[in-house]
Amino acid sequence: MKIIKFLLIILFTFNINVYADINIEFENWKKSFKKIALKNNISEKTFDKVMSNTKFLPNVIKYDRFQPEFYEDTKTYISKRTSEKKVSKGMSFYEQNSNLVKSIEKKFNIEFENWKKNFKKIALKNNISEKTFDKVMSNTKFLPNVIKYDRFQPEFYEDTKTYISKRTSEKKVSKGLSFYKQNSNLVKSVEKKFNIEQELLLSLMGIETNFGTYVGKMDILSSLATLSFDQRRSDFFTNELLILLNLIEKQQINYETLFGSWAGAFGFFQFMPSTMKNYAIDYDNNGSIDLKNNKDAYASASNYLNQIGWKAGQPCFLRVNLSNDIPRKYLNVSAKKLHNKQKLKSYNKYIKNIKEIENKYQNLQVAIITPDKDIIPDADTLNPAFIVFDNYEIILQWNRSLRFALAVCTLKDKFKNEIQ
Repeated sequence: MKIIKFLLIILFTFNINVYADINIEFENWKKSFKKIALKNNISEKTFDKVMSNTKFLPNVIKYDRFQPEFYEDTKTYISKRTSEKKVSKGMSFYEQNSNLVKSIEKKFNIEFENWKKNFKKIALKNNISEKTFDKVMSNTKFLPNVIKYDRFQPEFYEDTKTYISKRTSEKKVSKGLSFYKQNSNLVKSVEKKFNIEQELLLSLMGIETNFGTYVGKMDILSSLATLSFDQRRSDFFTNELLILLNLIEKQQINYETLFGSWAGAFGFFQFMPSTMKNYAIDYDNNGSIDLKNNKDAYASASNYLNQIGWKAGQPCFLRVNLSNDIPRKYLNVSAKKLHNKQKLKSYNKYIKNIKEIENKYQNLQVAIITPDKDIIPDADTLNPAFIVFDNYEIILQWNRSLRFALAVCTLKDKFKNEIQ
């Protein structure tokens, strides 16, 4: 690191002799730029007044080339910017400006309460009684952390290798196998009834809630209300909140038990309200649906996968090595909708390791994904790359994330190898 700094200092010192010539070039550039400015409706008077004294600043070039983001390692970078001194200064600023901070919070809370009043009108028009609304919504609050979690989801910033490895560890497999041994009769009966592989259900439960050990502690009503109040996906979360209120209105769910994820998901498989409404079932026939009960949760997840089209025994994805001449239009980097789906054999000429792929897949419809490109703009667009089949798109309906679906299918295969 010291060597790099030393070389950069030498380089900048050497360049000082060059800057005399650069000043002449800079003045020539200003003359050319003036023509551009005049064509863009900047008057000559304004241009001359504000640009006459502008100078070429060598230090600006140095600062641009020598940003700490370019040379400081992660530990150094973070420690410099998160010191106790920094925290102390921030707390001092907060104490001096606490009234401002509180006024901003108050403003948000007032706006949220106004939103609730408007939302109540919508709820009443959607067959929610005033009694139910007042009972379950009176204590809902704006939750700033929900907005933070929404903007900072691991699907938005973790590369594929990191994302998958965190969710398919040997520890995860071991815990899943332990759960399987304790609940093998349930797992097998559900697999037989709904034709959904037991290893897929283990995988989803493991990734969603670590086999029911972490289902979330957020007040779901407040979470959904916060996300409905927010503007990023307001329509989606407003609809989910209305569905949840309808389920409460019909006494199909106890609102006092509604604690789950920041996004409003609930139970061992993290069902959103719309999924609860359409696919949750009372598998143990006790008169109520409890998604924090293994029987109801497992059967409901199986019913959901069966209804949306999962095909048992069919592949999910295969990793491939792509040739550089593959047209970039064939590469999917977004989970919103996979495009350019074709039979695998149509892509053979672009897949370097095609001989490693079984012939039985040649006539199946596939798409090609390069998932890291959406979060790392300068990433190698061809690595990692995967061909994905119809079952992969079924998992996307569960959670619309390229990396989530890859992780689910990866963990599924690990369980399959262990259970057989």
